[in-house]
Amino acid sequence: MRLPLIPHPSSPPAGLTLEVEARRAGRVLSLEYVVAGPVEMVRWPQAAARARTDELWRTTCFEAFVRTADGYVEYNLSPSGAWAAYRFDGYREGMRRLEITAPFIVTRMAPGRFGLTVDVDLPEDATDAVGLTAVVEGLDGAIAYWALAHPSDKPDFHHSDSFALELP
Repeated sequence: MRLPLIPHPSSPPAGLTLEVEARRAGRVLSLEYVVAGPVEMVRWPQAAARARTDELWRTTCFEAFVRTADGYVEYNLSPSGAWAAYRFDGYREGMRRLEITAPFIVTRMAPGRFGLTVDVDLPEDATDAVGLTAVVEGLDGAIAYWALAHPSDKPDFHHSDSFALELP
């Protein structure tokens, strides 16, 4: 199913739209993010090694959050090919690396359109509750925060009500 992400009211979308398709097959979460509009005005990270990298969220990055039996996990997926995965015990508590197979990120760019596709390994205790998000930085440095839902007055992808999708 393809779902629209909405920009947080405090962050301008700069004429862009963002959709994501999510599917779950066992312990694999398949994601396809599509950005449409003036994509040439987005600051796209330069290609990098397919390596675990912290703080990818500081610039254009696509993210997924999945509730687990005792907390949640977070995936950061950069258009550069870099990635990160973390496990949390509770709301922004107990953050540590989540050990997974390095995801292979595929990107496609065309006039007015950018796509990122990836499969990520889910932990054994993953539930059906998912939050899908993105950080999009413009060439002017403005950052837009996109999500299925924005339950607070500040962008907060870790908020429990941000896990707005139930995947079977």
